[in-house]
Order: sequence, then C-alpha cells, then structure tokens
Amino acid sequence: MGRRGYPPEFRRKVLDLLESGRSVAEVARDLQISDQSIYSWRRQDRIDRGLVAGLTSAEKAELIAARKRIADLETELKTTRRAMELVREVVPPKGGSKRSP
Repeated sequence: MGRRGYPPEFRRKVLDLLESGRSVAEVARDLQISDQSIYSWRRQDRIDRGLVAGLTSAEKAELIAARKRIADLETELKTTRRAMELVREVVPPKGGSKRSP
C-alpha cells in the first residue's frame, strides 16, 4: 500500500506482534507487508515512548501543520501584495501638498 496506507490500529497490532516475540521478517511475511514499513513503525513507536531520540508523532504533526500555515500565509501575503500593485496602477496617487477643503 501507499504512504500512510495502513490505519493506526493495524500498525499497533503489528507492533504488539513484535513485542510478543515474533520477528519482523515473520510478521512481514505473514501479513504481506514490507519489513521496512515495520521497522519504520517500530522506530517511531520507540521515539514516541521516549526510548530513542527524534521527533514524536505529535511533534511531526505540529510541524506539518505549522509548515502548512506558513505556506498559506505566504500565499495570502503574495496575493495581497499583487492586489496592492494592481490598485496602484489604477488609482492615481494624491497630488503633492494640497489639502482637501
């Protein structure tokens, strides 16, 4: 399956099988999934439990959300700047130091 193709419940069951003593190769073969996927899930689980250094799942989700928000804000800023340019082209600047009556 593709990236993020397995639900969290399935991943948890796979990790439980490993904790019960089964090998990665055996579980991968029996469930017909990549052993590399299992190694990745096990590593992330160890990070989430604080056994290995790295970004936790929550931190990764927060980082992804922050990057998306930044991209959205940059798009909004670009749009606003473009709108200001268009307004400047259409609306002539007010003249000199004349005061309005």
